[in-house]
Amino acid sequence: MSVPSHPWPVPVNSDQNLRDRGNTRRFLILVGPLMLACADLTSAKERDDQYAAARHRLVEEAIEAEGITNPAVLSAMRTVPRHEFVSPKLRSQAYFDQSLPIGAKQTISPPYVVAYMTQALDPQPDDKILEIGTGSGYQAAVLAEIVHDVYTIEIVPALAKSAARRLRRLNYDNVHVREGDGYKGWPEHAPFDRIIVTCSPESVPTPLIDQLRDGGTMIIPIGERYQQTFYLFRKTAGRLQPEKLISTLFVPMTGESEDQRHVLPDADRPQIVNGSFDKDENEDDNADGWHYQRRSTLMPESPVDGTRYIRFLAEDDGQNAQALQGTAVNGRRLGSLEFSVWAQAADIRPGSRGEQAAIVVHFYDNRRREVATEVVMNWRGTLTWEQTQQQIQIPRTAREMIIRIGLNGATGQLDLDNFTMAARPR
Repeated sequence: MSVPSHPWPVPVNSDQNLRDRGNTRRFLILVGPLMLACADLTSAKERDDQYAAARHRLVEEAIEAEGITNPAVLSAMRTVPRHEFVSPKLRSQAYFDQSLPIGAKQTISPPYVVAYMTQALDPQPDDKILEIGTGSGYQAAVLAEIVHDVYTIEIVPALAKSAARRLRRLNYDNVHVREGDGYKGWPEHAPFDRIIVTCSPESVPTPLIDQLRDGGTMIIPIGERYQQTFYLFRKTAGRLQPEKLISTLFVPMTGESEDQRHVLPDADRPQIVNGSFDKDENEDDNADGWHYQRRSTLMPESPVDGTRYIRFLAEDDGQNAQALQGTAVNGRRLGSLEFSVWAQAADIRPGSRGEQAAIVVHFYDNRRREVATEVVMNWRGTLTWEQTQQQIQIPRTAREMIIRIGLNGATGQLDLDNFTMAARPR
């Protein structure tokens, strides 16, 4: 259950004022007369599915186009009806590449994140997989399209029960749901060929290591509350061999894992991590500390600060070109945030539905409900390096925030460097 992204709702394609309009050209649910355009769909099941066209378009433009190539994963993403895993009032948003709330402070992960984790795990038809963090059951259903059996554990009783009912109704008979603390795994059915963890502990739980077969793999987001990284582990001779992947943001693993957490966020001192965009430990052209990066490149030529800056480039209207970062914030004690950033731009044009190249801040309360969204600053046209400073107010109920930077559906080129944030007391 991610935060991008995930992890409470983050509209990764548009700001709050444009949420119902941003990027609908790409991912809007096709209903009514527009279903006539789906004549090329071959199966009776797809013809009867009013969401099939939107699901296929989502896979084509937000998953396959972003580097997911595994045929089994792409097939599963085209097949699983994501709209069945969200509440009826959110079904119109089911085929946007974004997380959505499912209750109990949890979310359904963005489709790209589900596809990314599944491809990294490389599931095989005869596999027995353990999933930690059932949530709505969507990730389990995607895996069930590929593998022999999925054993999935959810710590929230209401979510475990609703996911089990939903998966039964959709005939996913090879998914087995258990209510309990995922930290402890499911020893009765171990060893598992692969383990996927969709919530973030500070370190890998020992029981999961023990329950992974030798030669098996595990994908898990590890780290501090708002600074996490995907790791792919391979178990060899009883030991885990780590492969560091990309930055991410998931809800915390609760239960015993949370009790063992050593590093807690300081909500009274929120700050930008890697605002100079210099850190890239993996040398994969992704700035450390920023998750859900799309169409971004780290540029070494003449930065304002440090050794590099980040560039967002989009040629087509509605494309994702962005990066996100989360942090805790205490709205009871803090009254405002002061932002400063250096920017240069080339031929930036708003999207056809008003999408802006901007820095946007989303505030959430202690139940992870969005309470406010602020466009801190935005750009269009062409300009050379120029510093912009802006102050915004913090809602009193705010406890968490997501900062989103980039073109956000606009076209052109946006370069950012030396991005800072300072909190002021109320």
